[in-house]
Amino acid sequence: MSNDINNIGLFNDIDQSDLKEITSYFKTVKFSKKETIFDEGDQPNWLYIVLDGKIKITKLSKDGKEIILELVAPREFFGGVAVINNFPYPANAVAMEASEILKISRKELIKLIDIYPQLMINLTKNISARIKNSHEALKNMALEKVEARIATLLLKLAEKSGEIIEKGTQINIKLTKLDIAEMVGTTVETAIRTMSKFKKNKYLTETSGFIVITNKNGLKDISA
Repeated sequence: MSNDINNIGLFNDIDQSDLKEITSYFKTVKFSKKETIFDEGDQPNWLYIVLDGKIKITKLSKDGKEIILELVAPREFFGGVAVINNFPYPANAVAMEASEILKISRKELIKLIDIYPQLMINLTKNISARIKNSHEALKNMALEKVEARIATLLLKLAEKSGEIIEKGTQINIKLTKLDIAEMVGTTVETAIRTMSKFKKNKYLTETSGFIVITNKNGLKDISA
């Protein structure tokens, strides 16, 4: 399993020899598409790291509509805020596709943090950045027009999991129009209409189910 965690940010600056000890604390689990990993309000028993697949972190609005707060891609962890602070998970986690995940119990994670203080530093840096991004996303959802919200989302996803290819920057997370709608707080129809407009204006294209940004400056002008 040590090969699985070599490139995970949570383990930055930890000696290779120590990773062998750390791996003994982890279990590998698999979740099928649409399977719930934890619900809002559940006890924070586990910290999770995505090896393969895609996880969505969601909350329900007052009218029962699902809002995606974050997409968790391979090599990223989730559940950290609740586990470290020992309060119930503040949102839901659901597999968007068949996913393979590493998990470690809260008790064993605390034990590891005592042994390897760098883990707490890495956790704190990551959690702080993600809380800031979540606050920005919620603020944009309330204040910005839909086109600006979708443009901002695509640019952030490109920064997070983008790969430079011949046509532009490919977002290496497969997204449906429903995913996009739920992440920016709009309807599927509006998301379809906006994405079609972006394609028509040659800001982006799609290849094998992946979004490719072909004109970043165009999207930046819309998001500004």
